[in-house]
Amino acid sequence: MPIDAAKAIAAEPRSAEITWDHKDVQLYHLGLGAGVPATDPDELRYTLESKLHVLPSFATVAGAGMGFVGGLGAPGIDVDLAAVLHGGQTITVHRPLPVAGRATTTSRVAAVYDKGKAAILVLRAEAADADGPLWTSDAQIFVRGEGGWGGDRGPSSRTELPDRAPDRTVERPIREEQALLYRLSGDWNPLHADPEFAKLAGFERPILHGLCSYGMTLKAVVDTLLDGDVTRVRSYSTRFAGVVFPGETLRIRMWAGDGRVQVSVTAVERDDAPVLADTVVDHA
Repeated sequence: MPIDAAKAIAAEPRSAEITWDHKDVQLYHLGLGAGVPATDPDELRYTLESKLHVLPSFATVAGAGMGFVGGLGAPGIDVDLAAVLHGGQTITVHRPLPVAGRATTTSRVAAVYDKGKAAILVLRAEAADADGPLWTSDAQIFVRGEGGWGGDRGPSSRTELPDRAPDRTVERPIREEQALLYRLSGDWNPLHADPEFAKLAGFERPILHGLCSYGMTLKAVVDTLLDGDVTRVRSYSTRFAGVVFPGETLRIRMWAGDGRVQVSVTAVERDDAPVLADTVVDHA
């Protein structure tokens, strides 16, 4: 069997040094659509180095990101990358992310779940600098055709939305070139840029990165319900439920609770087709 769950979980963690500075943060924010209007004081917090703060989802690209790809080469993991999907993402923030930093990331396979016709790998990366822990990132990786060995099915990640109208609904357009800009933060998969490659993968044209939709959604929640204060975010999780294309519009519905915002994200132009589901922002 290509996945040896016991061996993967028991393997020694892998460590790496990463660095970033204000240019990396600004590029990431611009890739999420920040800076419109360009002179809006609320947008300058994402784009101007003298006012800059860091959206916590930057942790997914810090140091060129995509750490979960390396996790697929861990002992006990031997899978066909064509069968791999990024199923979900969770970030837990231990303190506000600095505008520039140097950190050590430690990566390991935290869990392997048997879903019958597929396996779920939970690839965990923990980052810390000289002052202590910064963030913990869990990527849930769906591997088709690798289940059925009788292992633990894992917890259910489904989250029921409140049975009432959302407290806030906003729409965020995706620019035609947005995937081309976002990929400069480290995800060079041609699926997001090359029309011929996208067609081979079964899509009519290149799709937006799931983690770009993820970042856009967190920015919308922070700007709409958290007074623009990124330091209030404690954790943020989602399940990638469908694709969205550059040129389309995200409809982001938000339900505010006690220290928690539940979110639904859909594609406006395709009759509210699901994009992100089971999405929760925990905050101070």
